[in-house]
Amino acid sequence: MLRFLSPAVVVGLCLSAAAADDTQLEVKAGDKFPDVPLPAAQIDKVKKGAEALSVADLKGKVVVVFFYPKALTKGCTVESCGFRDVAADFPADAVVLGASADDKPLQQKFIAEHKLPFPLLCDTELKLAKELGVLTPNGKMTRRVTFVVGRDGKVAKVYEKVDPAGHPKEVLAFVKGLQK
Repeated sequence: MLRFLSPAVVVGLCLSAAAADDTQLEVKAGDKFPDVPLPAAQIDKVKKGAEALSVADLKGKVVVVFFYPKALTKGCTVESCGFRDVAADFPADAVVLGASADDKPLQQKFIAEHKLPFPLLCDTELKLAKELGVLTPNGKMTRRVTFVVGRDGKVAKVYEKVDPAGHPKEVLAFVKGLQK
């Protein structure tokens, strides 16, 4: 069938198929971070009385958004507890947010069991994950990817290859470097 289509139509079909791939990273350093408000467990830590939270709500702060596949699983617990253990070392104008496709009750349980001091975004409809291109190939969970968003709302750094154990300290060092 493709041999009967014009080259322009074939190219258009290929481009639209690539754009629809939610497993391919859609933002890079220098891009504006998408404004997608999401419910969050422990939202009052950064936005009092709110029902939803967006990185755009935190403009003027450095925001770390670390995506993980599933709350209360081994690698996700290691990474989240690593961020917990260095949370106090982040500069005063930095905010750490975890994010996954988990619902609020599961995120609350994750926070309670591991004493996580930061909000966990509940991207249950995968809206933000799709805009960022951080879905797993099965499209049901988020990949382990971290974004550091600068005070201007633009992505300062993207970590696509994440080692759950050492990653939080790596991100901390980068954020501290932004202060200079």
